[in-house]
Amino acid sequence: MPVTLSVPTLTLSAAQAAARACEAKAKEIGVPMNIAVVDSGLHLLQFSRMDGAKLTSIDIAINKAFTASGHRLPTSAYKDAVWPGGVAFGINNSNGGKFTTIGGGVPVKTPNGEILGAIGCSTGTPAQDEEVAKAGIDTLEKLLKEEGKFKAKL
Repeated sequence: MPVTLSVPTLTLSAAQAAARACEAKAKEIGVPMNIAVVDSGLHLLQFSRMDGAKLTSIDIAINKAFTASGHRLPTSAYKDAVWPGGVAFGINNSNGGKFTTIGGGVPVKTPNGEILGAIGCSTGTPAQDEEVAKAGIDTLEKLLKEEGKFKAKL
């Protein structure tokens, strides 16, 4: 019986590279963002608040990354399930209110579904936030391919 597990996770340097890519995409679309990157244990690795990003969306960005990594799905996947009568109605009250169903949180996965972490972005519309987060995912995918270990998948 194994006593320990080896769990893949993002490094700080990878999280910083992802955040830089997110910042570049946010500048490109003209929306300053709060950008959070968490590891596979849901711990914050990197946080950036761009000049002009909404102060009220700092925690939202962190919660988007927390949710995407912890539930292994983009936060936008829950948008229809959380309304009254939906299969996940009330889930946003779980985890001390940290679970969010607002689009903009995207997990980083290996091909076999292992979670490496997630990126959460907030200030724009949910679609803009997700677009910016995906720019970070694209960067991580390139880095992972170069490393020859995993390919990130949404």
